[in-house]
Amino acid sequence: MSILDLRIQTVRNLSAVAMQPSTRINIICGENGSGKTSVLEAIHLLGLARSFRTSQVRHLIQSGQPGCVAHAQVDSAGHRQPLGVERRLDGDLNIRFAGENIDLSTLAGLLPLQVINSDTFQLLEGSPSIRRQFVDWGVFHADRRFIQCWRSFKRVLKQRNSLLKYGKIDHRMRQVWDREFVSYSEQLTASRIDYLRQLQPHFEAIIKRLLPDVEIALGFYRGWDRKADLDVVLEKAFQRELQQGFTNAGPQRADLRIKANGHSASERLSRGQKKLVVSALKLAQGALFNQMSSRPCIYLIDDLPSELDSHHSRLFCEFLEESSNQCFITCVDADALAYPWSTQTDVARFSIESGALSRV
Repeated sequence: MSILDLRIQTVRNLSAVAMQPSTRINIICGENGSGKTSVLEAIHLLGLARSFRTSQVRHLIQSGQPGCVAHAQVDSAGHRQPLGVERRLDGDLNIRFAGENIDLSTLAGLLPLQVINSDTFQLLEGSPSIRRQFVDWGVFHADRRFIQCWRSFKRVLKQRNSLLKYGKIDHRMRQVWDREFVSYSEQLTASRIDYLRQLQPHFEAIIKRLLPDVEIALGFYRGWDRKADLDVVLEKAFQRELQQGFTNAGPQRADLRIKANGHSASERLSRGQKKLVVSALKLAQGALFNQMSSRPCIYLIDDLPSELDSHHSRLFCEFLEESSNQCFITCVDADALAYPWSTQTDVARFSIESGALSRV
């Protein structure tokens, strides 16, 4: 699904912005504080009903306004359809597609987004929960049964932790909850492992071109000892969990482990190399999504040239051009993205100044 027409109202310093983007490459240039990242933020609002920069809706909404809106005409299976998301200070959330109200999970399935910005470094440097979110994004789009399994697992985990916290769990009750916990854990883990198995060749092909001199390896820790069954692990850990008040083992502790030449990538790589690794993960995820669904992703790439030299910026652009994804790329200096795009690639350039967007 591609965005054909975009309208933004009262998102940060964007009072009223309209753009007719290319279905392929869109480059938005402007000085710091001009509003170029806010355009990406509005597209993120349109796809996930939230910002990628803040968890507080009030910071997303322009000062003095009751709410903000992102509205678009999108290409849905060859048909032009309206999609709109409104967030308000009072907490109201309105999502409509093709004239009907939809929920958040349906919205997420409609407009698959990939964000590459300074926060993407957290895939290497951040907590395991960020890497789990990366994996689960892919599994969610690969298998629609995953979301129900994930919700059921979270429900059982919450109940089990509550019983542990208050010490109200006898042997019989523990057996009942552990049986459910193990069942959902195994389903969830199997889905994650299968997804990463399919992601691996796409990642390897990309990272070998972007970073040929460093061996980058992906590993997966499922959340408990791979040599032991989860029910046995839970049995042995029960007394300790009862003292701590929460569940120690399970897919809620899973982690994607990334190594460079056999060592932790977050500790061994330079800033520029880290950007190439996390970008390769995102590009690979988009490539696999396209292979599985025959649909493109929408890439929101904030300040692409930062941390990269001209050679690697060019390689990055080559990957974007080879893909079928719709890309929205920001930069401060237009010359930094003076990549010789093919005449077959539809490239649209925009300039933004003080919240006013115009096509160049």
